[in-house]
Amino acid sequence: MKRPSFSLSRANVLRLGVVAIAVLFLAVIGLSSMSLRTARVDLTEDRIYTLTPGTQSIVDGLGRPLTLTLYFSDHATRELPQLRSYEQRVQEMLREIAVRAHGRIRFRVIDPVPYSDDEDAAESYGLTPAAGGSNGERVFFGLVGTTGAPDTPVSQSIPFFDPAREAFVEYDIAKLLYELAAPRKPKVGVLSSLPVTGNMVIGEQPWTVMRQLEQLADVTNLAPEGLTHIDPSMNALLLIHPKKLPEDAQYAIDQYVLHGGHLVVFVDPDAEMDTSPLIDSNGTVDDHDSDIRRLFEAWGIVYDPTKVVLDRSQALTIDLNGNTVPHPAMLGLSAQDLNHDDVVTASLQRINVSTAGFFELAPETKARMLPLVQTSDEAMVVPAQGVRDAAGDPSTLLASYEPSHDRFVLAARVRDTFHSAFPERKDAGHLGVAAAPGEVIVVADTDLLTDRLWIDVQPLLGQQQLTPFANNGDLIANIVDNLGGSTALLSIRGRANLQRPFTRVRALQAAADRKFLVKKGELENELYDAQRRLAELQPTKGASTPTTLSAQQRREVEQYLQRKLAIGKELRDVQHQLNAEIDALGLRLKFINIILVPALVAILGLIFGWRRTHRVRREM
Repeated sequence: MKRPSFSLSRANVLRLGVVAIAVLFLAVIGLSSMSLRTARVDLTEDRIYTLTPGTQSIVDGLGRPLTLTLYFSDHATRELPQLRSYEQRVQEMLREIAVRAHGRIRFRVIDPVPYSDDEDAAESYGLTPAAGGSNGERVFFGLVGTTGAPDTPVSQSIPFFDPAREAFVEYDIAKLLYELAAPRKPKVGVLSSLPVTGNMVIGEQPWTVMRQLEQLADVTNLAPEGLTHIDPSMNALLLIHPKKLPEDAQYAIDQYVLHGGHLVVFVDPDAEMDTSPLIDSNGTVDDHDSDIRRLFEAWGIVYDPTKVVLDRSQALTIDLNGNTVPHPAMLGLSAQDLNHDDVVTASLQRINVSTAGFFELAPETKARMLPLVQTSDEAMVVPAQGVRDAAGDPSTLLASYEPSHDRFVLAARVRDTFHSAFPERKDAGHLGVAAAPGEVIVVADTDLLTDRLWIDVQPLLGQQQLTPFANNGDLIANIVDNLGGSTALLSIRGRANLQRPFTRVRALQAAADRKFLVKKGELENELYDAQRRLAELQPTKGASTPTTLSAQQRREVEQYLQRKLAIGKELRDVQHQLNAEIDALGLRLKFINIILVPALVAILGLIFGWRRTHRVRREM
């Protein structure tokens, strides 16, 4: 008896193949979701979701688990697409950080709807809501990080993700993580010849900037006399108005920098709070200036303590004998004079300085100078003594004012692999050259630290009400905050601006602008020619010719007016042509994105399907 043969038809084979492919696909998806859970690929042009080495170092160094909670008002931002888009980028970066932490970071997103417990919690953590949401709702967009035991949690927060700081969002998040991992205050040393700490014996309060600094850091005041060593565990050193520093103190600063310390130097060609006598008992003249020439020369920094920068376009006004007069040596530097690519000055709007100097780099140095604060191109340099002589009437400084058309650097970061200014010293632990690149922040003014240039003090209910009118205090806080953190924080770069410009549209606009400029030049030339021709036709002085225009003059005027109208029409035609080209470009883009690409995909799919069906039928 013959056994029945078992065979599959081609159609059944195809069906089993499809089932096998489906099972294999599901298996691959399941395995990849388990084994490739943390695998991510950043295909963006600027790699905006790729963490910098500094952030990776901070995340990898987390010693205890923590929770990151992003409070975002999803319902209230329905009509704010730009903010929602920014929130997506922030959320993706936080998820990338959580993935990098391998379970040590728990990330969650909460929508604090009005009158909810979540809204109360957001406010209790110090988050700052913004107005302008849907139906008048408040908009929360901040981050809270918590760590520690549930009964004694430690928290840090970013009150609001300001879109103006989008380039520094990674820095802000990494800073929050660093502060949660190391909650102790940074150690900051202050070495100053000015009375920044006040004098409690005579009832003189510390400067406001110092009181603010003591809230941010563990401050240690250093004296130059007998200073031979600076504690390397000190996160930052503020050197304010250094005058006639002993060599040992300069050497201690030198070695502190070479060993990786963070130094901020405030020098001044004329410090208004320097109370030392202009001529002491020995007949020595003191111009109230400061310098550390030997260190500056070793670091490639050029600074002249006898020169002051004037800037008439940024001059502050002062009250002089009941009148307000501009003081070109007292400058109110606005946002356009600050470096918004640096985390220290990115969010500042105004810095006030007085009788400030400036910095340059030595021609032969390999150091790099990154300006933080600059003058406008209307500035000029004058002797400091001339400014002191004009104290009674600073407007005299404008009498012979000649702008140099250069921008002078008032504050900057200087980066280099620094060499010692004392190569002859052979002390224990001496370094002739730094082991790694470092940086020094230099500021050519000490007056910006004084209360009168940035804060208004008014009595209120027996207390002092402090109202800042400039960001001088914020500048110092940002510098200390930046330098007082880890070296990983210093290495985190700012993100590129993610708003993509319409380069083609800008090119069209630039071309149109060039056409406008050409037409404007033609119009001005013809106007000049017409005026010159009219002047020639005017009767000479003393002639008996009537003052009314002659027929020839009227023809000249009519021709000029007709030509002016014609050129105006050409200008309008250029503008219309520009608008037409932009509209045509928009239509082309819409056609490509909405019609052409989907149509091509559909056609390719149909062709592929037809060929596959045709091949199957032929094989059957």
